[in-house]
Amino acid sequence: MIDTPADTRENPTGTVVRAELPPTAEELPPAEPPQPPKRRETRLRALDGLRLVAALMVAAYHYGGRDGDVVKAWGTSPRHQFPTLHTLFSYGCLGVQVFFVISGFVICMSGWGRPLRSFFASRASRLLPAYWAAILIITGVFALPMVAYKAAAPSDVLVNLTMLQMPLGVDRVLGVCWTLWAEIRFYALFALCVVLPGANRRRVIMFCAGWTLAAAITQGAKSPLLDIVLMPEYAPYFIGGVGLYLVHRDRKDAYAWGIVAVSWLIGQHYAVAKLWHAPNDTAFSNRSAWGIILVVTFGYVAVAAIALGWLRWANWRWLTVAGALTYPFYLVHEHLGWVVIKAYHRTLGIPSYATVVLTVFTMLLLAYVLNRVVENRLTPKLRSLLATPRS
Repeated sequence: MIDTPADTRENPTGTVVRAELPPTAEELPPAEPPQPPKRRETRLRALDGLRLVAALMVAAYHYGGRDGDVVKAWGTSPRHQFPTLHTLFSYGCLGVQVFFVISGFVICMSGWGRPLRSFFASRASRLLPAYWAAILIITGVFALPMVAYKAAAPSDVLVNLTMLQMPLGVDRVLGVCWTLWAEIRFYALFALCVVLPGANRRRVIMFCAGWTLAAAITQGAKSPLLDIVLMPEYAPYFIGGVGLYLVHRDRKDAYAWGIVAVSWLIGQHYAVAKLWHAPNDTAFSNRSAWGIILVVTFGYVAVAAIALGWLRWANWRWLTVAGALTYPFYLVHEHLGWVVIKAYHRTLGIPSYATVVLTVFTMLLLAYVLNRVVENRLTPKLRSLLATPRS
């Protein structure tokens, strides 16, 4: 028997033929450097713009849509400052409901496919840096002798840093922090029921259905504990936003549309029940039931248009900047806005309508500073710190 080299073999006829060996590394042509995958643009810039619209609605309410501490800033009731527009401004409080619908959409989107640690790190790093800065700034400004508003006690300020001042019954530094307390409870429910076991369509649908039913039972049972946990008054807006994210994933999802429809029906009920009253000459304003329903519907329809891609053309980069400014603006606009209104209107004598515009611009400028100096520096560090596993 004849030994054959490793690169030869015998065919069935006994003839020895050379086998085709794969080329060596030296014989291969030089490999092209790997190309990085193209980054797909997924940011919904129209949603950023809607955030700013909702924040401006709330600002209009705080500056000219109600009485209260803002009277000290104007010197008289906003009803006298804005005899024509004060009723329109009074609808601005519904910007909070619009915010909650947006939040339901965004939280479902950001929590989908994300582990619990990452979800918590994302939410905490997003909320806390600007919030802490706003607490300190407003406390410092209100402590100035020329400011007519009472500063919170030092102990209360420290508790406010935890975001738990509402359930603890502590005086609030930020008037808008009650909405953050609602947001935190929503985050906790979503994290425990969806993020922790792993988000999928079926689990999200069950979460929405279960929360809707439990919130209705809570309302009927009149249980203070369940009311705090399940917050039936605000649940429909968060649930509606979650449903709209399911629509964003599949616009033909009948269950998702059903969630949205039921949430809207219940949400408009709570809004009307809370904000409508019979016409009264002594009331600050007389919101109509249809007006309230219209504004609530605007929130759902606007987020639905974004979910369906109808506003994909609104892709301007400045909308991303607007979205980044919304949260710090929302935090500081109310209380610091009072101080600015008094300076512009009563000290400098600027007319009422111009004062509102200038105050909004000033608060946006402060929000820009907070975003650049505080959020852009601290948010990534805090997220990294919280997201890094520890042994």
